[in-house]
Amino acid sequence: MRSKRVLFALTALVATGTFAQPAAPLWSTESIAKLRSWVSAAPDDALPRPDSAALDRAIAGGNPTEVDNAANDLALKLAQMHLLGAAPARDRTGWGITDSDRTIDTRGQLSVALAAGRIDDFFAGQRPQHPDYAALREAYRAETDPAKKRLIARNMERWRWMPLSLGRDYLLVNPAAFDLTRWRDGQRIGQWRVITGKTSSPTPIFSATVTGVNLNPWWNVPANIVRESVGSLIRRSPATARARGYVWGGGSVRQKPGPQNSLGQMKLVMPNRHSVYLHDTPNKDLFKREVRTFSHGCVRVDDALGLAQSLLEGSKSRAQIDEIVATRRSVTISLAQPVPVYIAYFTAGVGADGAVVTYPDVYRWDQRITSIARTAAQGTECSG
Repeated sequence: MRSKRVLFALTALVATGTFAQPAAPLWSTESIAKLRSWVSAAPDDALPRPDSAALDRAIAGGNPTEVDNAANDLALKLAQMHLLGAAPARDRTGWGITDSDRTIDTRGQLSVALAAGRIDDFFAGQRPQHPDYAALREAYRAETDPAKKRLIARNMERWRWMPLSLGRDYLLVNPAAFDLTRWRDGQRIGQWRVITGKTSSPTPIFSATVTGVNLNPWWNVPANIVRESVGSLIRRSPATARARGYVWGGGSVRQKPGPQNSLGQMKLVMPNRHSVYLHDTPNKDLFKREVRTFSHGCVRVDDALGLAQSLLEGSKSRAQIDEIVATRRSVTISLAQPVPVYIAYFTAGVGADGAVVTYPDVYRWDQRITSIARTAAQGTECSG
């Protein structure tokens, strides 16, 4: 965490102008030695070594300005791989989490780090800060089996696709692990089992912001589900449909709050373009399954009211939540502070005992990342 604090401090100094940046980085012999060490160690992070030939030529030529420029270019290239990943854009198709780290001023941070003699902190601060990444990195370095090494490398790369700062308090859904965790100040403070999308309707990878909790939600039935099942029920047996709480008219179908409502007793308010939400479900038995790909894309949460209680801590007690649920009236309670939620995808993570565990690649994401696993495992150089 020290590297992260130093990086943010450097960022603040650059942004405010408190620390005067030199016109160009001045690379000392010691700084260049540290840069070479980080370049050599790139494969430890499942990254290809960036080509240092331009730096070698500049040093051989003896022109200090050319040395500064070549060292600067090499350092920024390596920093960008740590920060944003090394896989080509085609490998990221479908990864909908915003790549906000592209706006980070790594050049300014490098300049400040050089002047302060903090090159190691600069590079360490570009790595993903989540504890799972550190555990995967250690496992990757120790692993000897090529297939397992490729698996870990792919997941390390996906961590680099996540924002460097996930927030002080956030939710993380991993469809491969059928798992939802809540994190605060770098520590996991809650965990819930989830049901995710079928392989034919996979839960999308995206981020959103939770602004509230909707108790006793109405369900606005999506058009594809109306076509698939609910519409035929309404046509075939309207009385049965009404008994299940369906209300229709004007070209739309809704379902009233109640024990049969498909959203259960709770839905998180988290607007997003996919219309995918975290919510409760009346079908509790499905949580007993090991592989839980049963939804149309939404994330069904076990002990959903427990999640609501966690998010409404300090605002509503569990008893108050239960009282509202008992009324069967739909009530939305705003969170005191919005909470980011990330629906990401990792087929390797950290278990309760701290050891690295693997999960089934239910959505076949691992097959999409080919170049990074191959080049990292071989330790080849990257010149492009």
